[in-house]
Amino acid sequence: MNTPNTEITTKAASSTDGLFGKDFLLTWEKKREDLETILSVAEDLKMLRDQNISPRCFDSGLAISNFRDNSTRTRFSFASAANLLGLAVQDLDEGKSQIAHGETVRETSAMISFLSDIIGIRDDMFLGAGNAYMREVGAALDEAFADGVLPQRPGIINLQCDIDHPTQSMADLLHLKTVFGSLENLKGKKIAMTWAYSPSYGKPLSVPQGIIGLMTRLGMQVNLAFPEGYGLIPEVVELAGRQAGESGGSFNVVNSMEEAFSGADIVYPKSWAPFHVMQRRTELLRRNDHDGLKGLEKECLANNAKHKDWECTEEKMKLTREGKALYMHCLPADISGVSCVAGEVAATVFERYRVPLYKQAGFKPYIIAAMMLTNRFPDPAGILGDLEEKGRQRVK
Repeated sequence: MNTPNTEITTKAASSTDGLFGKDFLLTWEKKREDLETILSVAEDLKMLRDQNISPRCFDSGLAISNFRDNSTRTRFSFASAANLLGLAVQDLDEGKSQIAHGETVRETSAMISFLSDIIGIRDDMFLGAGNAYMREVGAALDEAFADGVLPQRPGIINLQCDIDHPTQSMADLLHLKTVFGSLENLKGKKIAMTWAYSPSYGKPLSVPQGIIGLMTRLGMQVNLAFPEGYGLIPEVVELAGRQAGESGGSFNVVNSMEEAFSGADIVYPKSWAPFHVMQRRTELLRRNDHDGLKGLEKECLANNAKHKDWECTEEKMKLTREGKALYMHCLPADISGVSCVAGEVAATVFERYRVPLYKQAGFKPYIIAAMMLTNRFPDPAGILGDLEEKGRQRVK
């Protein structure tokens, strides 16, 4: 661990009230100092592992993995993060639990938490329900701990909900910090968070909302671009505008991909379903209206097809600052001519940025591990310092 990062962690760790014993559900619920602590701890954990020093700070304990939707990167990142710190991972498969027999959220939360330290939840299927479910679990844990049922109250980490994807946006931010050298260097940088064409229709809103909800706090020039009718949750858009004003940055909503790309330092073309579509989809899912869902999908795919020109191409990349903007994506991307006939990004653009994209994804396990560590330990700098001093080799 080099001296600069140790100093950053120590300084940031002097104010961990918003992290220790607190759930991590939305980035905008945390102070900027808390976010900087997460970044610094993640950097130090990565440095320890890169130096073959074991970052294990737990002797035992469980990290519960509750994925209510499909996942590759986040699922494996959560498991990797838990293992990195010394926690065992237990998946909660609701289909194989008593939840299928009517067990309540309150009871399930208590039953899985006797010797658990962290619960990671992914719930992004139902608009207006995912984040609410996480808070319901949190309330149940508070009650069980207050009643003496649980010896400790496990922390909850949002692994993606209907509103935000904090582990993704924080990993994206750490990638940007690494590429541009510091958070200070991000001030004034222009980032284009744009909708892009996809041959599927039900992609969540949480990634673009996570980006505008986080990057507007850093003094950046944030441009949100989408075709008419493809808007996000209004409250999150309003929040982004307020935060941009407070940070000395800017936030603009435009309906042109070219306009958003013009002079941009960073571009993030990503498909999502319109807010009003996700509202309709949620109603149909709750009613198990399969015919209605098929009809909605057909309608939305036809509407998406009107905007196939919303693709990240070589021509659009030339519009960016010196034609060299950093291309970002949460993955998997819909790559034209590779994973689909027409999609979000041209194959040549994706391939040129493939290695940086994989490195971007590689920060997520460390971000999640940092969220786990700061939730359970009040002095993360002290823990990291002890681990470095002991220098126990991970592989001998």
